[in-house]
Amino acid sequence: MKNMERELICPVCKEMYKQPLALPCMHNICHICASEILVQHGYICCDPSSEPTSPASTPATRSPRMDRRVVPKPDRLDRLLKSGFGTYPGRKRGAVHPQTVSFLCPACQRDVDLGERGLGSLFRNLTLERIVERYRQTINISTTIMCQFCKPPQLEATKGCTECKSSFCNECFKLYHPWGTQKAQHEPTPPTLTFRPKGLMCPEHKEEVTHYCKTCQRLVCQLCRVRRAHASHKVTPVLSAYQALREKLTKSLAYILSSQDTVQLQIAELEERVKHTEVNGSQAKEEVSQLIRGLCTVLEEKQATLLQAIQESQQERLASLHHQVQEHRAMLENSGMVGYTQEVLKETDHPCFVQAAKQLHSRIVRATDSLQSFRPAATSSFSRFQLDLSREMKLLTDLTFIKAPEAPVIDTQRTYAYDQIFLCWRLPQHSPPAWHFTVEYRKSDTKAKALKLWQRCEEVRGTSALVEYLDTDSVYVLRVKGCNKAGFGEYSEDIYLHTPPAPVLNFFLDNRWGFNRERLAISKDQRAVRSVPGLPMLFAAERLMTSCHLSIDMLIGDMAITQGRSYWACCVDPSSYLVKVGVGLESKLQEWFQGPQDVVSPRYDPDSGHDSGAEDATVDAPPPYAFLTIGMGKILLSHGSALTSRDPSGCTIPLPPRIGICLDYERGKVTFYDAVSFRGLCECGVDCSGPVCPAFCFIGGGALQLQELVASKQERKVTIGGLSKLD
Repeated sequence: MKNMERELICPVCKEMYKQPLALPCMHNICHICASEILVQHGYICCDPSSEPTSPASTPATRSPRMDRRVVPKPDRLDRLLKSGFGTYPGRKRGAVHPQTVSFLCPACQRDVDLGERGLGSLFRNLTLERIVERYRQTINISTTIMCQFCKPPQLEATKGCTECKSSFCNECFKLYHPWGTQKAQHEPTPPTLTFRPKGLMCPEHKEEVTHYCKTCQRLVCQLCRVRRAHASHKVTPVLSAYQALREKLTKSLAYILSSQDTVQLQIAELEERVKHTEVNGSQAKEEVSQLIRGLCTVLEEKQATLLQAIQESQQERLASLHHQVQEHRAMLENSGMVGYTQEVLKETDHPCFVQAAKQLHSRIVRATDSLQSFRPAATSSFSRFQLDLSREMKLLTDLTFIKAPEAPVIDTQRTYAYDQIFLCWRLPQHSPPAWHFTVEYRKSDTKAKALKLWQRCEEVRGTSALVEYLDTDSVYVLRVKGCNKAGFGEYSEDIYLHTPPAPVLNFFLDNRWGFNRERLAISKDQRAVRSVPGLPMLFAAERLMTSCHLSIDMLIGDMAITQGRSYWACCVDPSSYLVKVGVGLESKLQEWFQGPQDVVSPRYDPDSGHDSGAEDATVDAPPPYAFLTIGMGKILLSHGSALTSRDPSGCTIPLPPRIGICLDYERGKVTFYDAVSFRGLCECGVDCSGPVCPAFCFIGGGALQLQELVASKQERKVTIGGLSKLD
């Protein structure tokens, strides 16, 4: 019970609750404390200690308890106001129009709306009052209750009256409950300082509450229930609310009691973290102090170097100026050089004069030149020794703790899922740099009851990563975060990528078998091809204008499929005139290469969704070719084969960025996909009685690029044309 005392303390008076009121924010406060706060801000509040029907309400017999109530001192009110009790708009003294009362809860510091009635709209927390009384009895807090109606000296109260809400001594009880009156029927109770009603009463209608409004989350009486405010609300009997809340509270308490070991472990972890926080905080302070001291040491060394340079320049200049001063003093009349010259001029011996005057003449000339072109030997200004510290001052002003990188932004244009997931990202423009990144991914399975654990690729250098060993035809969710000396930053937004529906077939375009080198140009890496009609298209112009027949150029992959399911993807230039992508039976492709035939332009071909490739094919036999026809940024779908909706006027849909082809050899089916969203476009049959090869057809100008390889190219056997060769 001792540990429970903190739950029974009012946050304002710091004493045990007296007539606590339940605020809308689920906290409690003493009625008297709440009234004091509102009164000090100009609100009119009823006296919580007296009732109009109570003997204590008359001026002559006003309760001495109210006199004993300590009036709040100004310094206490100041402390309350400074602790966060702001202004409370509402019905103040002299207010004409009623307004709602806003009250700042001292426990959670949130503004709660008390409505127009203020404290009169709040329920009294009788349960909390009973707990306070039981707690007082448990810890033996003895309080002497005095009679509220005795004249001094007051006697100890021996009886209490619930109806009068007062405590009496024996004489006063008889005096205020005279024989033969209605008050004589009041039953005496033990004296107490707080008189509670037998049941919880509605603060507005003074009726016993019987229902609970789930919408408002408030107890209501019968009168409240029939009001328009609760007309469309979900109202249940209070017994149902009691049973439901009691069951929830019991389960929650049982969970807490059964988790005592977990709580102790968490407390131990928190205490350990507190110790680490203290140690790491001291260590961080020491590191910062050491760095600042190192910076000061560098500044002191730099200061000594700069001062030494100024000192050396100053000494050099002073030496030059002193020497110049001596030279000028030598030209004065009373100087030694002038007197010596005058004595030399008195010499009459010509050889001796010439010998002495020659040396003296050079000194006189130098002095004369110095006099005529006077200029100080050194400047007195030290302006070139000034320091520009604007950049350094800005750096020192901006000196602060390093920050963790911001959340990376995933580049969806360069990110794709093929045989592996290739993920690209970048940091925001003003983000602190990252030393390395961590990529996390997991399989998104909506049917699974529990989420799968994140898998990590740690310490990724650069801004891209390769995620391997994934399941086919699955959705993966990926995210990235950066790390530097300040720790890890925030995660990027999750990105969902769909893996191909079958294992990826890595192949190259065959540049050694049968394709028309005049009209088709294959790139060096054998991953792209461009159709260049050129002169042959001019020669075919006559046939084009008359019978609408054209020559078709075909190109195949360098790998044949003989079993299982395989998937590959390609990008088609939207400006291509007409391109067909799909598969074909190897034997039929050989026949076509040996004697290619002119074909009708697919612009007029009624069966351009997929080509049968044989005039005499039976209705039930699958065709040897299966192609998806693409032209001028559109896909032409055949009737009965489309897997997606199309416009009612025709059978065309917009060309997606990438086309995916999935061949199921055992079933003899080929499915075409939007390789970005993996939405199925169409499905058709194909003859798989022998090896099947990827094939591409061009009519007119066009270009095609195979999906970029993610995995390294492996050595494999190619079976095109019946020749066995290693790639």
